[in-house]
Amino acid sequence: MQQAPPLFGYRKYWAKRFGTAPFLPMSRGEMDTLGWDSCDIVIVTGDAYIDHPSFGMALVGRVLEAQGFRVGIISQPRWQSVEDFRALGRPNLFFGITAGNMDSMINRYTADRKIRSEDAYTAGGQPNRRPDRALTVYAQRAREAFPDTPIVIGSIEASLRRIAHYDYWSDKVRRSVLADSKADLLLYGNAERALVALSHRLAAGEPVGTIRDLRGTAFMVPRGWRPDADWTEIDSSEVDAPGSLLRHPDPYAMGSPVPEAQEVAQAQGDAEPPSGAQVLRFVPGAKRRVDRTLSVVRLPSYEAVRDDPVLYAHASRCFHLESNPGNARALVQGHGARDVWLNPPPLPLVTAEIDTIYDLPYQRRPHPGYGDARIPAYEMIRFSINIMRGCFGGCTFCSITEHEGRLIQSRSEASILREIEEIRDRTPGFTGVISDLGGPTANMYRLSCRSHEIESACRRLSCVYPDVCENMGTDHSALVTLYRKARALPGVKKVLISSGLRYDLAVRSPEYVKELTQHHVGGYLKIAPEHTEEGPLSKMMKPGMGNYERFKEMFDRFSREAGKEQYLIPYFIAAHPGTSDEDMLNLALWLKHNGFRLDQVQTFLPTPMTLATAMYHTRSNPLKRVRRGGEEVETVRAPRMRRLHKAFLRYHDPDNWPLLREALKRMGRADLIGNGKRHLVPAYQPAGTGRAPSAHAEPAPGRRRVPPVGTPSAHRRRTPR
Repeated sequence: MQQAPPLFGYRKYWAKRFGTAPFLPMSRGEMDTLGWDSCDIVIVTGDAYIDHPSFGMALVGRVLEAQGFRVGIISQPRWQSVEDFRALGRPNLFFGITAGNMDSMINRYTADRKIRSEDAYTAGGQPNRRPDRALTVYAQRAREAFPDTPIVIGSIEASLRRIAHYDYWSDKVRRSVLADSKADLLLYGNAERALVALSHRLAAGEPVGTIRDLRGTAFMVPRGWRPDADWTEIDSSEVDAPGSLLRHPDPYAMGSPVPEAQEVAQAQGDAEPPSGAQVLRFVPGAKRRVDRTLSVVRLPSYEAVRDDPVLYAHASRCFHLESNPGNARALVQGHGARDVWLNPPPLPLVTAEIDTIYDLPYQRRPHPGYGDARIPAYEMIRFSINIMRGCFGGCTFCSITEHEGRLIQSRSEASILREIEEIRDRTPGFTGVISDLGGPTANMYRLSCRSHEIESACRRLSCVYPDVCENMGTDHSALVTLYRKARALPGVKKVLISSGLRYDLAVRSPEYVKELTQHHVGGYLKIAPEHTEEGPLSKMMKPGMGNYERFKEMFDRFSREAGKEQYLIPYFIAAHPGTSDEDMLNLALWLKHNGFRLDQVQTFLPTPMTLATAMYHTRSNPLKRVRRGGEEVETVRAPRMRRLHKAFLRYHDPDNWPLLREALKRMGRADLIGNGKRHLVPAYQPAGTGRAPSAHAEPAPGRRRVPPVGTPSAHRRRTPR
């Protein structure tokens, strides 16, 4: 893997003379106090400004400040006019636009497309403080405010929408956010490298339209554009042949479309197409030896994936195959007469760089302008610490891969311990409990491939599915040592672990499970089997329940040894692609047999760009070669059926019993209706219940993918766990 310039190796910009701002300014008055006549960069964000490294606007703002730039923040502007976008004046270099720590549509809407009652990233939890598709709206308003100022978009919303993507809320394939926002440049992933390089090049007078070589960036160019004549274009069918694909017939042409049965036969090579049929054939040719660093893979165009689900699934698979920074090629996708060009993913930060980022002078609290208002997301993370980035799990429903990538980037032990001391000494309300040491997962800290060469060449979608790769290191000793040093710090009473735990990795280190169980669990440990049945698990790329049982046995044993009564709280997803009614029934029976009565549950929410979303939209399986007539993925789309799958997870809720009784009768399982212990739902209905779907919705999402709390049944045999 090539080397990147040191993140903090640039010569600082002349404005470094102004020093460090207590808080990045949000008003002209604050700029005046700092002695600024203008901002070099203005960050527009959909979140409340919290000067803490867990919040994107603060992290990139402080990184840019450390480079010598004057950075201002426009937080949650009123988007109905341009007035708020002019509040800090014209930025000298560019507007940096972000929707916030979450995709704005996921932030505003539940999996049932209902507006959430609380926005965790807003003061007071107030909803409706950001527009739908905030990234696009903010970029358009910033362009109106100062037409000649470069617009650079980033954040997870940009990452998840950088090419044509299925949008669950409009139920259609939408264009790249670049096309809709009219931004000059898109930065995807953890973008510190590209952002710092871009800022220095713009400050040196380089036009934004000529900056085309930064990894982790995307931009729009005329159709057929190349950086230079040495580049080779490769059709995506050469990356992963999609089989025989039929173009949609012209509705104005004479004749009839190809019958489905004949279409499938053609896809399998068993029949010839009828005369006049429009068929796109992949003809295998000799393998071309081309320089990957001078190659671009052309994905099917926006118009093609919009109209053909099979091409969409094929494009999704090819996109994910080009996600390893060690071997990924550039991608290009047509949008009308123009192309969206994606440079390869950013190179990961080294430990010294990520340490420096987290050592910057954050105030670790909200901007004083919010007064004493409660900001739920801040309340959740103010005593927690992010120790690493990335996840090599590859869960198909999770957007971490599309944003942070699969390579783990870990902080040093010393940096993490310094941050714990910062929390202890500076964060108001600290009682001695660190609420989490984690990140996208709890236990991938310092885990990596045993061979740098193999890692750079690997194209696997997951390092742990269907089993842990033999080349993946699973030594948890560095994490065990960190936990022990953290809990030994003066003033620290308890260090809890709240991030999602990969128990299939944990079982390979009994020492880690013992340390975790005996010292870092507050009575309940949340883990995520996601399901019990092979059908949905295979589409999630999640391990089977055998790993769960192994981990449970170890957890119970070490809890008993410590004299503690502790419980595992499993987390499950309803209505995931590949899930049948029978799968959900079996899961409900498992929950009842094990005495679980889940309080908050999650229905599958198709987030842009994930592989599970491709399954949901296309009913094809992009985990293997996509072809017409191939495997059809069972997909739950109708609202009533999605409610049914969710009801199976809350089989104990009387409001769900009428729906479950109806389904059990239809499935031929009326034997599970009755008042005995072997029955799933009672035959009687309590007065005042059963007249509406369950009111227990999934929790509002937060900074990390953390399983919701469930409650063991009151009738469960209370044995130490």
